[in-house]
Amino acid sequence: MKYLVRDKLLAIGDDYWIEDEDGRHAFLVDGKALRLREKLELKDPDGQILITLREKLFAFRDAMTLERDERRLAVIRRKRFSLLRNHFRVTLVEGTELDVSGRVLDREFKVEYEGELLALVSRQWYRLRETYAVDVVREDADAALLIAVAVCVIRMAEKERDGDGADEP
Repeated sequence: MKYLVRDKLLAIGDDYWIEDEDGRHAFLVDGKALRLREKLELKDPDGQILITLREKLFAFRDAMTLERDERRLAVIRRKRFSLLRNHFRVTLVEGTELDVSGRVLDREFKVEYEGELLALVSRQWYRLRETYAVDVVREDADAALLIAVAVCVIRMAEKERDGDGADEP
C-alpha cells in the first residue's frame, strides 16, 4: 500500500494528513509546538495516537525515539554517513534492527529488515512538488511504524544538513 506525504513537515506545530493511495486520510501527523524537544504524534483518522515521535534530549548522537502506548517502541540513530547515501539504524525494543539507507534528503530510500525490503520511499511516483510516497511492500508490516520511521529519518537528515546536528560531518 502506498501512502502519500506532502512534505511540509519542517515546522514544529504543523499538522498534516498522510493519504492512502485512494486519497483517503490514513494518518495525521500532529506537531507539538513550544516544547523543549521536538515531539510529533502519528494519529489514525479518528484521532487516536498510534505512535509518538520524540527527539532524544541530551543524546551524544542525534536520535529519535518512537513510543506506542507511552512505552518505547524503537530508537532511531544515524548509522554512518557518506556523500551519496544516508544510513540509519532503527533498534526496536525487542532487539530487532531495521536498516534505512538511500538518499534521504532526496526522498529516495528504503527500509529493510535483514535484507528484506519492508518499505520504499520515493518521489518518482509523484510529479507534485514536495510530495513523496511511502510504499509499504509487505502486507503484514506495521504501516504506522514504517511511516513514523520515514518521517523521523527525514527530520534527522534535514536537521543535520541545516547544521543543528551534534554529529555533523
